[in-house]
Amino acid sequence: MKTNTLSRRLKMARLCTTFSQEELGIRIGLEPASASARMNRYELGKRMPDPELVERIAAELDLPAAYFYSVDDAEADLLIRFFRLSDEGKAKLAKYIADLS
Repeated sequence: MKTNTLSRRLKMARLCTTFSQEELGIRIGLEPASASARMNRYELGKRMPDPELVERIAAELDLPAAYFYSVDDAEADLLIRFFRLSDEGKAKLAKYIADLS
C-alpha cells in the first residue's frame, strides 16, 4: 500500500521526536486506549485525520500544518524554515521575495 503525503510526513515528523505513536496520540487529545491504533492508521494512510486534528499534531510537533500537505520535499523544508523564523525574519524574507518579483 502506497502511503499518501500526509501519512508519510506524519511518520517522518514523529520519528524525529522521542514520541511513540501512543504518546503523540495522547498528547493531541486522543483517548489513551485507542491512541496508538489511531496514530498507526494515520501513518499507514488507512485513515485521514481531520484538519483540526492535523492542526493539533502540527502544534505538538512544532511544525506548520501546511507541512503535512506539501507534496514537494523542498517546499516542505521551506515551510518548516519559514515557520521557525522570528517575526522579524519572516518580514525580511517577505521583503526579499517581493524584491525578487
